[in-house]
Amino acid sequence: MKSAPNYPVYDVIISGAGPVGLFLACELALAKCSVLVLEKAENPNSPLKQLPFGIRGLSAPTIEALYRRGLLKELEVHKRIKNPHQNAKQGAQRQAGHFAGIPFHDGNIDTSQWRYRLPSSTDTSLISEIEELETVLTRRAETLGVAIKRGVAVTNFHQTLDTVTVQSGDQSFQSKWLVGCDGSRSVVRKAGGFEFAGTEPEFTGYTTQVDIADPEKLSPGRNVTATGMYLQSQPGYVLMQDFDGGAFHNSEKPITREHVQEVLRRISNTDVTINALHIATTWTDRARQATTYRNGRILLAGDAAHIHSPLGGQGLNLGLGDAMNLGWKLAATIKEEAPEGLLDSYYIERHPIGVQVLDWSRAQVAIMKPDPGAGALNAIVRDLMNTRDGATYFSSKVWGIFIHYDLGGNHPLTGYSVPNFELEDGARIGELMNDGQGILLNFNMNPALKTLADKYGKRIKYISGDAKDKLGVSAVLIRPDGIIAWAADNDMDCSELQKAATRWFTYKR
Repeated sequence: MKSAPNYPVYDVIISGAGPVGLFLACELALAKCSVLVLEKAENPNSPLKQLPFGIRGLSAPTIEALYRRGLLKELEVHKRIKNPHQNAKQGAQRQAGHFAGIPFHDGNIDTSQWRYRLPSSTDTSLISEIEELETVLTRRAETLGVAIKRGVAVTNFHQTLDTVTVQSGDQSFQSKWLVGCDGSRSVVRKAGGFEFAGTEPEFTGYTTQVDIADPEKLSPGRNVTATGMYLQSQPGYVLMQDFDGGAFHNSEKPITREHVQEVLRRISNTDVTINALHIATTWTDRARQATTYRNGRILLAGDAAHIHSPLGGQGLNLGLGDAMNLGWKLAATIKEEAPEGLLDSYYIERHPIGVQVLDWSRAQVAIMKPDPGAGALNAIVRDLMNTRDGATYFSSKVWGIFIHYDLGGNHPLTGYSVPNFELEDGARIGELMNDGQGILLNFNMNPALKTLADKYGKRIKYISGDAKDKLGVSAVLIRPDGIIAWAADNDMDCSELQKAATRWFTYKR
């Protein structure tokens, strides 16, 4: 193995230049950490990232995170592409999303139940592309000084009490920390000895681009049949679920035109003919999660930490949430500005969210199986989703409206994403978070709060002023990731604010 004496010792090496790795790199670099991203693929572009394969729905927490870092305005796809689930019939309700292929419609959603969403709030869901996200995040990362090396795959690593030496073939790199954002087959997770516990698959999923001789034989949209499911979103683009226990995916056999045609004919119960197969990949609903997200100086995020069926499109959002939660905590640890236990709170907070998403995925698979029991459950869920309360519940889960961390505290806002308060001068809190600092927001201009904030220097930005709608709140302490660490109504207990500030921030030095 060649040594690399000319390479610096980075604060963090990230394995994987997908959206999660790139977003984490941006968060760390924003906090003035030196970051190297190693990506095994030489070319960031892939046919599977092109429309419609690369379309992803961004949920509320993801949209808020991108907005809070000034990145949302750089995304263009959602401005020109309608939601692919939108019902094209004139006058029909718009399909806003689905659970196990069962649609819920925007007209049924009662947003008044979402108490803390203001008129100034960001959208609850948007359409983007993997390719677009990676382009925007790469540009931001490089602007912030992140080094990105493509065609350089992490093959192994060795950690000591102080450093991590990362190997890529005959090259080596050094850092203080290594984060695996390298996907479901993560080398970092495997080499790091992480346990990856969970459940085995029920089906093999297929994503294909094909030339079909007789596409009229297939029904448009999503079709659940007696033997599986197929979706023809656009002419020539077919997605299928074959409930074979994941056998074909696990076999690693080549995906041929003949095989795809056989599966499509069996699931659709037609004699449809495929003339040519251009792109094909398989996937499953295997649901696994690392039992810890940290081993010494090694951390996991995104699909490296948890995998599940892509049904509902929550995997990308879950991973970006990991990055937003981890970035500021790891940066504070590197700069020796972290209160005790801050980095451990990454796993404590994010692992339960992963558990919820994996169970959400399993529940969808359970009612999509081609058997009478699943069909009965499917019918009940469909009836529920057609009610106002049902549609509101399912949309809030799909869009992550009520994601919450158990931070203690007495105020109902504690642990939730901060509302996008609009100050009287027109400034909005989300726009004031572009620098990644914590914020103490004082609506009642209590001088004691400024005195406290001053003790923390640049770690806590003090903002004072009235807002157009305060939601009855007089002051809030906001973490760099936009989560409320403390809140108070008019009856303010400054000792509780001091405890919260001490828990998440250190005094200036």
